[in-house]
Amino acid sequence: MVKVLAPGLYSSIQDLGRIGFQKYGVPYSGAMDVYSAALANHILGNNENDAVIEMTMTGAKLQFNSQTCVCISGAAMSPRINNNTIKHNKNIKINVGDVLSFGKLSKGFRCYLAVSGGFKTEEVMGSRSMYLGVTDQFKLYKNDTLLINENNSYTGIKNASVKVNNRYFTTKEIDVFKGPEFEFLSENEQAFLFKKEFTISKDNNRMAYQLSEPLENSLKPIITSAVLPGTVQLTPSGKLIILMRDCQTTGGYPRVLQLKESAINILAQKFTGGLINFKL
Repeated sequence: MVKVLAPGLYSSIQDLGRIGFQKYGVPYSGAMDVYSAALANHILGNNENDAVIEMTMTGAKLQFNSQTCVCISGAAMSPRINNNTIKHNKNIKINVGDVLSFGKLSKGFRCYLAVSGGFKTEEVMGSRSMYLGVTDQFKLYKNDTLLINENNSYTGIKNASVKVNNRYFTTKEIDVFKGPEFEFLSENEQAFLFKKEFTISKDNNRMAYQLSEPLENSLKPIITSAVLPGTVQLTPSGKLIILMRDCQTTGGYPRVLQLKESAINILAQKFTGGLINFKL
């Protein structure tokens, strides 16, 4: 069992999401940066869909009441075990009573903690991903207790390490496909999308990221149609909205672009004020 001594700014349990329920209006959810979450699980030898803790901007403080192993990936938040610094992307042994805490954020925006065997929290519709209205709670709170596999066999520290390309955190390039309504834009509007450097506005969360710079919009609303994480919608006011993991399943705004999966992971590690440019 793991006790939450402090939850951080916004920490939640996430796996790879809730697949197959979108026809009922249920969002996918899941880790915002799937790459980092899966990396942490792989290093521990877990299934990549095992539940992890996603921490946003500030880390949690956790007390372990079981022996286990953990791995931390994603944003650099200065992790420590009992005030001793530990490394990212490593299999770390945890003893009963150990306290894991985090400090200054120096790179990225979202950090992931995997535990051997995954967190055994509430499962709804085949997923443990927290989402308001689907699971009992949508984020972690102080004094929450999180179940883990009490019988996992500790296999010892692994000396092997993995290299993570840091460009993944710093690149401005967001790879996209053309969206279903892209061809309805004028040539100038299409060109603007790929010439302009866009700024991530303060309106960003697990549901969507809004961009500050407007695009002239001559398109009419569409019949409500399916949308996905990574869909870029163009509102009547010219605002560009990039849907993220907790997005709705349908929308009536023209879908002008669609982010590649890798681009969603990159965007999930960007701060308010971060700059991006779309690359077709």
